[in-house]
Amino acid sequence: MTWIPDPLGAGFYHRFISLHDDQFGPNRACLVTYLPDQRPVSPSPVAGAAPVAVPRPKEPFAVLALHGWNDYFYHYEFAHQITALGGHFYALDLRKYGRAHLEGQMWGYVEDLSTYDEEISAALDLIYDAHGLGVPVFLYGHSTGGLTATLWANRHPGVLRGLVLNSPWLELQAATAVRQAGQPLLDALHKMVPTAALPISDDGFYQRLVTGWMSEEERAEFRERQHAAGQPDDADPFFREGGWNPNPDYRHYPTFPIRPGWLRAILNGHEKVAGGLAIDCPILVLTSARTHFSDTWSDAMRRADTVLDVEQIWKRVPGLGAVTTLVKLEDAIHDVLLSRGSVCHQAYWHIGHFLGQYLGA
Repeated sequence: MTWIPDPLGAGFYHRFISLHDDQFGPNRACLVTYLPDQRPVSPSPVAGAAPVAVPRPKEPFAVLALHGWNDYFYHYEFAHQITALGGHFYALDLRKYGRAHLEGQMWGYVEDLSTYDEEISAALDLIYDAHGLGVPVFLYGHSTGGLTATLWANRHPGVLRGLVLNSPWLELQAATAVRQAGQPLLDALHKMVPTAALPISDDGFYQRLVTGWMSEEERAEFRERQHAAGQPDDADPFFREGGWNPNPDYRHYPTFPIRPGWLRAILNGHEKVAGGLAIDCPILVLTSARTHFSDTWSDAMRRADTVLDVEQIWKRVPGLGAVTTLVKLEDAIHDVLLSRGSVCHQAYWHIGHFLGQYLGA
């Protein structure tokens, strides 16, 4: 298959990767890349987030990104930042997600996270074909994709130069004890009705964050502040109307149905992480500095992780491997790379510094 222009715009391309059928039918993944030379102009769309001021790594390198649950790749600024540092940027839409979804498929459904080894391996082969077998590769994962990337790195020693995790889902939000107590029930449901939709609701708060939602009063006050400061209303995607503009065909509200077979795969992954891993490459973990769970919307949600308990993530980081770095970002949301511009700039600085540290700069 060939690369075709991607809807993200100039410089972005994608190609499909054929995968083995599962019990439900055919599968495919979609690999996205960004070629800055194909973009006529490339000012940063995020206020204050021009290419980060870190030394450019001495070696060329590649980054392969994995998205989270109910998600797909649309983080154009991430691609801009990596290529500005001299890297080759790639991102996977995993099977049954985003661009890769086929009509009739259950969105995001797998029963074992190691299933994704097939598309990750195929993507790496394409990266090596394009840039040589010796190109250093950094694997990146967000949330559920962070769990997938973590387990993959543990199963594949000697492959990665580094692992970058953005709010990885390393443990159940409630607690380890809750996961352990609920496992027998989930195992039973998996045997009886693995694909039944569980009665889990979506409060829509995180959807508000990634789409820049504000009340009419908030929007009016925001515009007044921007005009007083001489700034345009759309200077920062986090605050503009529409936010980061995720495609509603790929990022759903309400979220995809959660099914016992899929949730069991997640909890099995959590159990592996809890037992301790031995990832042999350096690991960078980025999270918000705090969690904010509430049944009622508030502005505090714009400055916290409203999806995962960051303290549960922090507890797991030391057990991932021998070399780990944890960064807690003030005012970050769950996907730190979709936070306000000032937070994004900090996140990209840490990522750039991490890349340079293990590539030479």
